[in-house]
Amino acid sequence: MNRRENLKLLFTGSVGAGLLLTGCEPEQVAVQNQILTGGTPGGRTEEEKLRDAQLLSENFFTEEEKKKLNILVDIIMPAGPDSPSATELKVPDFMEFMMKDQPSMQTPMRGGLMWLDFEADEQFGKPFNELSNEEVIKIVDLVAWPDKAIPEFSGAVRWFNMLRNMTCSGYFSTEAGWKYMGYVGNTPNVWDGVPQNVLDKHGLSNPEKYLSIFLKPEDRGKVAEWDDEGNLIG
Repeated sequence: MNRRENLKLLFTGSVGAGLLLTGCEPEQVAVQNQILTGGTPGGRTEEEKLRDAQLLSENFFTEEEKKKLNILVDIIMPAGPDSPSATELKVPDFMEFMMKDQPSMQTPMRGGLMWLDFEADEQFGKPFNELSNEEVIKIVDLVAWPDKAIPEFSGAVRWFNMLRNMTCSGYFSTEAGWKYMGYVGNTPNVWDGVPQNVLDKHGLSNPEKYLSIFLKPEDRGKVAEWDDEGNLIG
């Protein structure tokens, strides 16, 4: 099983708990005449829309930092045969918004991006954005595997863990991300009883008396009926 499949399985089970989509900062002063072009467009109050507009009107990352993020997020979530890359889904834009929505992340994020240049200069004598792909991977490998990283890189490991979590949060909060991991949400279905393979495994069978009232596709719009004793009759 490859890394992409591991991430897919991880988020299939924990997408609700893992997404970094909540904000606990005090309400900001309303910005007048701002047009909301990003953030979370659905179900927002006017105060939330104004706050989003203010955050979107500001810039946190420099152009050099954005280049680093583009490189890193596509290493974490590259394009696959059935899914787009992180940059195609504008994950760095998600991070830009989150840096302003959650200011406590700003210092560790910027510190980690600065560390990339320090390590690139130490190893190769040039800035991170000028490294070859092979050189980039050598630096990423120093911090991408916590169990293998040396103690001197513990701070950089924590930063990369945050970066990886944010990359996956941004990726799997998009429609394409949901489709990639097979998340369908609350979807009407047909109930034909406990699957036969499960019943066979436990030596059981569906009660005959219920076979005629299991939900069939043609009965989806039919309202269930119950007798006076609470038994389902149709």
